[in-house]
Amino acid sequence: MLSLDGLIAICVLYVLGLFAVAFWAEKRAAEGRAGWLNSPLTYTLSLSIYTTAWTFYGAVGSAARSGLEFMTIYLGPVIVFVGWFWLLRKLVRIGRAQRITSIADMISSRYGKSGGLAALVTVLAVVGTTPYLALQLQSVTLSFSVFAQPGAFGQVGSDVTAIWVAGGMALFTIIFGTRSLDVNERHPGLVSAIALEAIVKLAALLAVGVFVVWGVADGPSDILDRIAESPLAEWQLNGARWVGLTMLSAAAILCLPRMFQVLVVENADERHLATAAWAFPLYLLLMSLFVLPIAVVGLQVLPGANPDLYVLTLPQAMGQEGLALLVFLGGFSSATSMVIIAALALSTMLSNHIIVPIWLRLTAGDDPMSGDMRRVALMARRLSIIGVMALGLIYYRASGGSAALASIGLIAFLGVAQVLPALIGGIFWRGATRAGAGAGIAVGFGIWAWVLLLPNAATSGLMEGMLAGGPFGIGWLRPETPLGITGADPLLLTMVLSLGSNLAMFTLVSLVTFPSPMERLQGAQFVNVFDHSAPAIGWQAGVAAADDLLVMAQRILGTGRAGRLFQEAARAQGRAARLPDPDPDFLKMLERELAGSVGAATAHAMVYQITGGTTVSVQDLLAVADETAQMMEYSSRLERQSQELTRSARQLREANQKLTQLGEQKDAFLSQISHELRTPMTSIRAFSELLKSGDLDEAARARFAGIIHAESLRLTRLLDDLLDLSVLEHGRVSLNESAASLGDVLDRAIHATGVIEAGEGLRILRDVEAERISLWTDPDRLAQVFINILSNARKYCDAEEPELRITVSRLGPHVDVDFIDNGSGIPERQRRLIFEKFTRLETARDAQGAGLGLAISREIMARLGGGLTYVAGHGGAAFRVRLPARALRAA
Repeated sequence: MLSLDGLIAICVLYVLGLFAVAFWAEKRAAEGRAGWLNSPLTYTLSLSIYTTAWTFYGAVGSAARSGLEFMTIYLGPVIVFVGWFWLLRKLVRIGRAQRITSIADMISSRYGKSGGLAALVTVLAVVGTTPYLALQLQSVTLSFSVFAQPGAFGQVGSDVTAIWVAGGMALFTIIFGTRSLDVNERHPGLVSAIALEAIVKLAALLAVGVFVVWGVADGPSDILDRIAESPLAEWQLNGARWVGLTMLSAAAILCLPRMFQVLVVENADERHLATAAWAFPLYLLLMSLFVLPIAVVGLQVLPGANPDLYVLTLPQAMGQEGLALLVFLGGFSSATSMVIIAALALSTMLSNHIIVPIWLRLTAGDDPMSGDMRRVALMARRLSIIGVMALGLIYYRASGGSAALASIGLIAFLGVAQVLPALIGGIFWRGATRAGAGAGIAVGFGIWAWVLLLPNAATSGLMEGMLAGGPFGIGWLRPETPLGITGADPLLLTMVLSLGSNLAMFTLVSLVTFPSPMERLQGAQFVNVFDHSAPAIGWQAGVAAADDLLVMAQRILGTGRAGRLFQEAARAQGRAARLPDPDPDFLKMLERELAGSVGAATAHAMVYQITGGTTVSVQDLLAVADETAQMMEYSSRLERQSQELTRSARQLREANQKLTQLGEQKDAFLSQISHELRTPMTSIRAFSELLKSGDLDEAARARFAGIIHAESLRLTRLLDDLLDLSVLEHGRVSLNESAASLGDVLDRAIHATGVIEAGEGLRILRDVEAERISLWTDPDRLAQVFINILSNARKYCDAEEPELRITVSRLGPHVDVDFIDNGSGIPERQRRLIFEKFTRLETARDAQGAGLGLAISREIMARLGGGLTYVAGHGGAAFRVRLPARALRAA
């Protein structure tokens, strides 16, 4: 076995090697020779920080305790990368378009660049990641304790080892991760070091697996036999826990701050995702390939030993010191890579969303251009790294380091998963609001911390009394039995309670609150990112001096970089001066650059502090045009429905009024038709009886016979009208079309009515020349229409000197024949009824007829292909007969 001194020396040399690789990679990138450093393979290997010491050591321990349950930790990310590739692509596109620096920055930007929401997510991320940091300290400390012999430093205790490891990792992260302020610039050195560590830990795990299968056992068949004889063969699938852990792992790949950092922030090319979609699941497959064989052999060879350390203790027990050292370096790589990225991501979030905003608030009364903002931000990040590592160390000591690695990892997974509803809802639902996101995260975070986090941290006695009896003695609030539920899996129960309450609050509060204008703009940018891949804010022009903006940029970006940025912008504007014109486009560009250093919310606040206001540009309005269009369409649809209801109600009222009038007309018709039938029948009967008596002279006999004949004709006409109307309405009429002249048909109708011969005073005014139009129609039916109109004019025109003007006008393909008298016309309330059957005007009580003439005439014109209408606005009654185009063409 190596001494502790030798092991420390090897770790130092290994870390120095990582430094060398990182510096070399950054130098090549600065020279424009990144090459494979900026390749899809390097990007995929950087994603391996998902496989921390938890999976390197803890997966084997989980397999030894729970059988194949460890597979859920790998299955969740595989589902995301294979099945939810479109979601990853959208996240990466949003990150690049909005200059996102962290998951807190992502959620803050989506919900109106809210500083409060960013601070809430930051606190959640720090608290949720703290168990993970404790896990890494525990794994490295355990590996030190079982691998090294006492040396010059003696046998170091686990607490002392944890402090040294935490301090070393913090120093590494500070030196390497805070040399540059703009974290939105890619870190090729950091990513290259992580990729190298990914290869080391994969090689170490595969080497142990090969050694176990072919060095300890006699090949795969022997391993299968050992599995069949081990307790693992008795493992039974728990469907609910399997599904729950798979969903939790899938959520963690999106919500863990370190995974968001490498997946979104460090992504140099969106196309790299296409390779990662199959290469990263393949990497996870290789990492899990020998987990079960190592667990089975460990249970048989090292009974009673810690299963979490089988990967390390098995080679050591078999005398494979070199392999054991490789395994130690693999576990050390797993821990350090996770700590570096997690500490970097958390320090960025703490600096951008808590420390710097507080500093800005405290110095709000000072000159915004005074002070060195860049030094403040860098110092804030360095202090944040130390604070984060200190929290991990405190949690490690508070929890006693006794919990299984897998259990600690699952606690952290569920903690950071509380941002999932706000994250997914924000990029797919424009109605999601800042209030809803904040309420959901706060409720879910509180339930998770009380039910799962505090009991795990209090295993050494901290808060033991309150946790055991519940706060204020309320038993159903005890973390072990929330809501009085007993016998349930604590992790699954907490998952259902926290995420369920989170989602419910997020949805309900979003539905009852309305997003601010900034939230709506950002919501459209996020939801429709593939259409609008640009920030949504537009700044007012001419509200800030360029030199003030330059001083502020120098405080954040540094003098050199800020100067180059402003000079390039001035050249792009075609200005010879060193400073550009602070137009809206430049202000948007400047805010994007500042967002890469201090986050979107802080950058927006700083630019706002100098410019004094923002405005919405045309591009911004176009970005949310689809949302506005949908809202307008919905409003228009409601308005149309309201108009349709109003129109339907009006039509119903009119129909009811018409039915009432028709009912009255029906009663009048029955009275009239009975009168029309009874009067001639009475005359015929009376005069027939007189003729039958025989006591009449020839003169009286002839006169009575004439009366009987006239009354019979009257009855015949009435019955003919009824029969004619029935035939017309049922479409059984046959037309006898032939060539005719319009003037001739009018002459025939005028003579048939006897208007001129009777000398009753109705004067007919005609234009004979205009009537010389040839037709192809049924002249008898057309004459019948004219006769009915002429008869009505003679009966109903109430002028002192009745006059009927007949005008013929040819408009395009048809001919209109208008009959206009000089009477008082038809009352408006009766115009809708004049074409109904058995309808007569109120002024025509003494007129003869049953009210069928116009109804018959309208049906005749419909069969002839024309029309009969009443034309208002001529003073007297006016009817228009429209002759069809086909009649003219045929003629």
